[in-house]
Amino acid sequence: MSNSKACDIVIAYRIYPEISKIPPIFSDNKLKLAELCLNSFREALNTINFKIYAILDNCPNVYQDLFKHYFLDNNLEIISLPKTGNSGTFGLQIKLLLEQHYSDYVYFAEDDYFYLPNAFQEMMSFIKNENVDFISPYDHPDYYNLELHRYKYQRKKHENTVWRTAGSTCMTFLTKKSVLEKTQGIFRTYTKNNYDASIWLALTRERINDISFIFGEGLKNNLYRRILLKSFYFSPLKFFFGKRWKLWTPNPSLATHMDSELLAPAIDWHKLFQKSKEKLIFSH
Repeated sequence: MSNSKACDIVIAYRIYPEISKIPPIFSDNKLKLAELCLNSFREALNTINFKIYAILDNCPNVYQDLFKHYFLDNNLEIISLPKTGNSGTFGLQIKLLLEQHYSDYVYFAEDDYFYLPNAFQEMMSFIKNENVDFISPYDHPDYYNLELHRYKYQRKKHENTVWRTAGSTCMTFLTKKSVLEKTQGIFRTYTKNNYDASIWLALTRERINDISFIFGEGLKNNLYRRILLKSFYFSPLKFFFGKRWKLWTPNPSLATHMDSELLAPAIDWHKLFQKSKEKLIFSH
């Protein structure tokens, strides 16, 4: 493979044919849900020059046809796997994104996110022009509801989006290859059953250096206690002394996780789902 930078961004998109959460639409049909999300993803890329690796985890052949329907052969590389699981496919994402030489910007994508049309334009502009380590497209409701996320954060307006720093997110995010190279060690603990929140807190260092939180809610709340213990177990040095990486999230959201109980706030997603549903071709 050539060392020349051939595109704006390289994407590793992992997909499996089962439904794990309760989605707000197509709750009994993963193929339709997958197409709805993939259609929004493709529209969000818009004028972005990209390369995409589609990681198909134990998927029927129809999922290959789905990706070929939405992406041209020169943008797409399909990798079909036997049943590998969440941690295994994430490990493959890291490998693919670190070994490629197409772009300095890399994106980890999960199959259950619905995107706004301007999502990648906003994210790419922000990461290219500001001091940004990681970007999530998802304004998680937990930021407003959980004690874990009550901390002082930074805010920054860039073009059409207001961004804020966050302590953690899920495993769909944008970063630079150079940043991933430096942080891959902690991300690889996800393949050893570390939590996503524990990984992010070790990187952003939000809350894990707050003694009052650790010995207060951190000990009393069972979920927080498990998150903190996992963070300490897998990265004890980072827990106390690690570099503070910055994770930024948009407000309002540029995408939502397709969990009916955790849709990003302030956007009428159901209206957007119905509008996008009318465009679907493949799974009709």
